[in-house]
Amino acid sequence: MSGVATKVAKDRAVAEGLGTNKNPIKYLKQDYEELRAQCLASKTLFKDDQFPACPSALGYRDLAPNSPKTKGIVWKRPSEICKQPHFIVDGATRNDIRQGALGDCWLLAAIQSLTLDPEILARVVPENQSFEKDYAGIFHFQFWQFGEWVDVVVDDRLPTKDGRLLFVHSEEGDEFWSALLEKAYAKLSGSYEALTGGSPIEGFEDFTGGISEEYELKKAPADLYQIIQKALKAESLLGCSIDITNAYETEDITSRKLVKGHAYSVTGAEEVLYKGKTVQLIRVRNPWGEVEWTGPWSDDSSEWNYIDPKVREALDKKANDGEFWMAYTDWVREYSRLDICNLTPDTLTSKDQHKWNVTLFNGSWVRGSTAGGCQNYPATFWTNPQFQIKLEEPDHDHDGSSNDPSCTVIVGLMQKNRRRQKKLGEDLLTIGFTLYRVPKEDQTEVHVNKEFFQRTPSAGRSDTFINTREVSKRMKLPVGDYLIVPSTFEPFKAGDFCLRIFSEKAAKSKEVGDVAKADPYEPEVTDKDITSDFKNIFQKLAGDKDEVTVTDIQTILNSLLAKRTDLKSNGFSLSTCREMVSLMDVNGTGTLSLIEFKTLWMKIQKYMEIFIKADTDKSGTMDAHEMRAALQDAGFTLNNAIQQSIAKRYSDTDLTINFDSFISCMIRLETLFKMFNILDKDNSGRIDLKLPEWLCATLT
Repeated sequence: MSGVATKVAKDRAVAEGLGTNKNPIKYLKQDYEELRAQCLASKTLFKDDQFPACPSALGYRDLAPNSPKTKGIVWKRPSEICKQPHFIVDGATRNDIRQGALGDCWLLAAIQSLTLDPEILARVVPENQSFEKDYAGIFHFQFWQFGEWVDVVVDDRLPTKDGRLLFVHSEEGDEFWSALLEKAYAKLSGSYEALTGGSPIEGFEDFTGGISEEYELKKAPADLYQIIQKALKAESLLGCSIDITNAYETEDITSRKLVKGHAYSVTGAEEVLYKGKTVQLIRVRNPWGEVEWTGPWSDDSSEWNYIDPKVREALDKKANDGEFWMAYTDWVREYSRLDICNLTPDTLTSKDQHKWNVTLFNGSWVRGSTAGGCQNYPATFWTNPQFQIKLEEPDHDHDGSSNDPSCTVIVGLMQKNRRRQKKLGEDLLTIGFTLYRVPKEDQTEVHVNKEFFQRTPSAGRSDTFINTREVSKRMKLPVGDYLIVPSTFEPFKAGDFCLRIFSEKAAKSKEVGDVAKADPYEPEVTDKDITSDFKNIFQKLAGDKDEVTVTDIQTILNSLLAKRTDLKSNGFSLSTCREMVSLMDVNGTGTLSLIEFKTLWMKIQKYMEIFIKADTDKSGTMDAHEMRAALQDAGFTLNNAIQQSIAKRYSDTDLTINFDSFISCMIRLETLFKMFNILDKDNSGRIDLKLPEWLCATLT
């Protein structure tokens, strides 16, 4: 219950602006300004007790405490490593980033990309930090994490061996912003070792909040050049690289001066008229500087002599600065892959370029309720979380006909917090998503059922289910309504995710089935509906009281239940029977009259029919994934969060629900809805309670 309350409070704070880059969440509730002020006042250097300078911060396997690789490691502050440490000298540059004894080159490539854009760098590495003015041994950095920005505090004790930094370091050895940034990211991930292995895209996204796309240039789509032009206009970050076949090829230079296994930036895409034909050009930047392409359209090539002099003057900057032009056809042939990181509107600085419209949803796959697996598992696929997107405005330069215009969207599915779970032996889940076009007659507020997916073909999907942090896909879709279903490949795999939708034009999005309403079976019982046999049974229990107690109800129901070999049950608990009385007791006597007991019995019979229908394998139990359909049959429409709570509370470890647990759930739901409706006097859908009222209501 406290976890739910905490989540509700956090959701309200986020709605008020918490979690933006300008108002980040304080990671682990550590406030940089407060901690720094405390250290300055006490004249002590900060020691981070949330990420202490000890073996556990290094790792859990290869860098585990007492492992061979951690022998001789000493944690030192920069002033103990060099005479005059600096945070940043003359701006952040690629020379500040040299890899150490940690397999996080993916992160370093992303950090290097930050040095190319000072404005984006300043969002990640807050300014006014130094080893000179008001130094207190404390620094902070900001990262995007699954839809929200967090501010991460670290002390400046860094792991060293033989007096030198063990991991990331600057070329000169006296600049420490990159080493401290790596430490903050390690803290966020649980340890330094958790940073081993990854893709630069992961870093791009955590430094910008953007959504990334990957293209293999051997399989480049026909419109990739147009995609690049649009991305550059939108101020996206673009990087390209040449694959290597083995480690020895890293930073090998080809005959035309391109570096293998090296991250380049794509900075321009222009078309020029050359000898009467249009030629597509790509501008590329080598962060090293100096080493430049020497083929066609390079700085001193003859091709420039055959184009309009004004165009040549605008494009051809003859400087050995690492930036150069290539023909698009040469670029596709020479390079292996392209990464595009599309930025969110709050990251962009120019007011002139196109800005994406962004929607983000957080969700969970929970065993027994919303972890349905992919389409290969039709019995459970439909139970996955579902999200709807309404595309009403086509792109201004859409490809489709005027009768069937298209809309560009990028869908990204990202699994959350998997690096932190590495030390627990948890790997990345294999994830993907499927997209369906929803005709008007199938549009509903309710979670879409199994039959819809059996008769409806998919309209798009991620390229493949894969065990990466994020899968994304750019799609051009006709105007219309679509359903997006994110899932793991196999069912019953638990995890948290965020789903992001970037659209060129404004699009309405929502989680399907994010409602809670009830219309349970309410039998109308009169004296005429009560048989003499039923009355005799009741009178034997009630005696002269003409009322049955909780204990009486437990006795008779468990007696009847024991005769049903088709229903597996542990018997109704006294607690469940008390809730039955609470639900049916109109007069508040704590007992049930003959008509009240008959009404209860008819409810139980109705729920018994629903249970037997859901028990398709005749095992006497219900599969937890089948609970959603059973709840709908019983008149309850519930969102995913409630479905997940029900699965956790009422299913066994094997994800089965027996009959008495099912009845207990139905009675509990009826009671809660009834209680809410009584308190919601103006039918607003909200109630306000004082603490004593809340306690009385929940303890009833």
